[in-house]
Formats: sequence, structure tokens, C-alpha cells
Amino acid sequence: MTILHGTELLDALRKALLKAKYSHKNILFSEVRKMQELSPLSFYQSGRELFLGERFYWREPNGVTTIAGLGKIDKLTVNKGQDRYKGIYNKWKKLIEDKITFGKENIPATGPFLFGAFSFDQNKSNSALWDQFGDHFFYVPKYVLTSGNEGTYLTTNVLLSPEDEIDTVLQSFHQIDQLLKEKHREKAEPNKLLKLEEIEPEAWKHQVAAAVEDIKHHLMDKVVLAREIRLTFQSSILSETVLERLIEEQETSYIFSLEVASDCFIGATPERLVKKTGNEILSTCLAGSIGRGKSMEEDEELGKQLLHDHKNLIEHQYVVSMIKKVMESYCSEVDIPNEPVLIRTKHVQHLYTPVKAKCEDDLSIFQFVSELHPTPALGGLPKEVAVKWIRENELLERGLYAGPIGWTDSYGNGEFAVAIRSGLIQGNHASLFAGCGIVADSSPEEEYKETSIKFKPMLHALEGGSHGTS
Repeated sequence: MTILHGTELLDALRKALLKAKYSHKNILFSEVRKMQELSPLSFYQSGRELFLGERFYWREPNGVTTIAGLGKIDKLTVNKGQDRYKGIYNKWKKLIEDKITFGKENIPATGPFLFGAFSFDQNKSNSALWDQFGDHFFYVPKYVLTSGNEGTYLTTNVLLSPEDEIDTVLQSFHQIDQLLKEKHREKAEPNKLLKLEEIEPEAWKHQVAAAVEDIKHHLMDKVVLAREIRLTFQSSILSETVLERLIEEQETSYIFSLEVASDCFIGATPERLVKKTGNEILSTCLAGSIGRGKSMEEDEELGKQLLHDHKNLIEHQYVVSMIKKVMESYCSEVDIPNEPVLIRTKHVQHLYTPVKAKCEDDLSIFQFVSELHPTPALGGLPKEVAVKWIRENELLERGLYAGPIGWTDSYGNGEFAVAIRSGLIQGNHASLFAGCGIVADSSPEEEYKETSIKFKPMLHALEGGSHGTS
């Protein structure tokens, strides 16, 4: 597949370079072209040689919108101690002030585009495990392939400096031409799981018991505790191979991958935090879970059990009440069903309540991320007390696990999911994370079993499911 660059693009680039020169500042230039249908996963894989460590992948449930990115032209960071959500938004807003978009416009998730993630807790970020990511990691990709209802689009982003020359800039467009011509999608060799290590399972159960006691003494109403397992494989884990399996097996989940240097954060989460399309806002209450049955009858029975389980219904209502309060503070026409329904993934059933609303056009998606994270499904209640308890007592550092991951474009659209059912790939090693909500009547052994179920999606995708902790 070859992209032809005509005189109109050259003229637009020359004008943009003049703007950079005379304004004495960098200008973000984006070319957006409609493409023939092209697999975003193939596009992601094609960048392994040139852009390993600078790739991302994002797929909405049921593949409504899929986005893949290669390369990095700018990274946005905020100093420690600053409001990270407001800080990232302000830097993004400044970057796109003088943006120039050539070609197709007003198509969500095209043109100037920002992808990244926040850690779960910005006040706990000193673990060597998450060194590559830090408290937050957001960047503007060089190339973005977007596949959705409106077709397939390729965005090429370049950051023009006052000193740039046209021939240098055109190299980015020639590079993507060559990349799209290459054949890819090689079949990966099977990767043998050599070792699965549970990190301090008994200590984790003691933590659950301690949390229950604090809840009974009214220190808090609920707290979410997570634990970790570590896997060692025979050879390096290819993120595209894991993504392929997740796409096949977790159709109703968000599937994501964020590479930074030698590490890759990857997962398949069923939980949306917030989606913004114009002034329409969509959030999700997802709390309360149970496993899948071995037969249709058993599956239905487990689903009914979940829908009538007092502990899980209380957990779910905590999330509904919190999200409702945020939406009513910022939005109009808030629509919330009276009762949850079931949403099923391959290994887990959840209680699910969608929340729809409308907001003012000038409200940023980062404002909603700031207010909603962490929901009671990931932190607890009261929020500040629960997060402090997690910070001081949880054995692992969550890093990006259970934090917001997602994207925004220059038109104000965007979407963030909650990065659960996830893992951190480092060469031939992977750390997987899973958590559960602790309330007054929680049992350490039952909560341990629940987390074991939640490990299954990533274990299976990494070809470790048969060795799992089920």
C-alpha cells in the first residue's frame, strides 16, 4: 500500500514551516488520510523493528473503534506535586493551540492525538517495577491508524521546529510509505511457561482480615486489595501475540497495550471509566463479580446468584452512587437504570450499570478522569481513607494497574478505561495483578479465590492458563 504525497501536502507543509519560523515556536502538523481497510494489529506488529518501545494499541469492546500507534514525537509530563490531570490537559491544550491539520477533519481519534495512562496513586510511585512509566506517561504518536464506523484513517503527526527543512520533514511521510509496503504478521513460536510464583498469598489473606477488622470498627466502608503473580517464560513475550489472543478471547473488553522502552503494560479490561464524544458522556458502574459456569445452566444459576447477592449489590451501589454524584455535578440529563444487569467476559460475570449524561462543550475529559478515579470499585469508600489504607498496607505497588488508561484528540473526544485484568511484560517475565472489594462480611479465602478467577484472562493470553491458580 503506497501513499502518494501531492503538491497540496507540500504546500501545506511549507506554510506550516513558515509559521514555525516566524512564530519562533514548534507547530504540530497532522496529515489525515482515508485508507483501504487495514488491520490495526498488523499495523502495530509492522512497527516492531523500527518502533519497539514506542507502540500502543487500543480496542473498544466488540471492536467498535480500534487504534494503533507507532513512534513518538512529543511526551507530556507534569512535575511531582502538581495536579497531574490538569497539568497534562493544560500542556495538551497549549500544544494544539496552533495545530495544523491537513486532509480529513473532525473524525474522532484522528489528527493531533494523545495516548497514555496515569498510575493508580501518584503518592506511591517509588517501585523499580514501574520505573519506565513513572506516575504518568502521555505522548503524541508519530503514526496513528484508526479503524471505526467511518472507515480506516492514517494520521501522520510531525512537530515542526523553526529550524526544520522540508526535505527532513518529508522523511516521516516516506517512512510510513515503506512501512505499509512491508509484509508482516509472522506466526509466533509457542512460548513455554517455566514458572508461576504467587507473591505472598498468606500475607495477602492476613491483609484482607485486617481490612475487615478496620471496616467493622468503622474506619471505612470498603477497601479494594490487589495481589500479584509473576510468570517466567522460556523466551521473550511478544505483545502482539498476547494482543491477538486477547482479541479472540475477550471480545467484550477494552484491549490495550502501552510500550515504554523495554516494558509493556497490557490487558483486557471490562471497565470503562469515561467516554466523551462531543458533549455526550458515558461512564460505567462495574462492581460485583462471580465466575462462569461449566454449562449454560450453571452459568445462568451463577448469574442469578450474583444479581441477588447482598455483598456484591452493596459494592455495586457504592459505585453507582459515586458516579451519579460526579455526573450530576458536571452534567445535565443524567440517565441511570434502577438496577444492574449482567455483563459476561470469558472467565468472569459482573454487575453492570451504564451511566449517560451531557456536559458543557468546554469540559475536558481529564476533568472527569480526575473526579471519577478511583471509583469505589478500585479504591473503596470513603475514597481518601481507602486510598491511604491501600498506600500504607498493600504489599504491591500498583503502578498503572487499576489506573486510567486512554486517549483524547484535538476535537475534545476521548475515552479512558480502568486498567484492570492487566499485566506488565518485561522480556520473558510478566507480573499480573488482580484485586477485589473488601467489606465487613468478606472472607479472606473467598476473596483469594475471586482474585484467582480474575487472573485467568491474562494467564490464558500468555499461555499460562493451564498452570493458573484456579
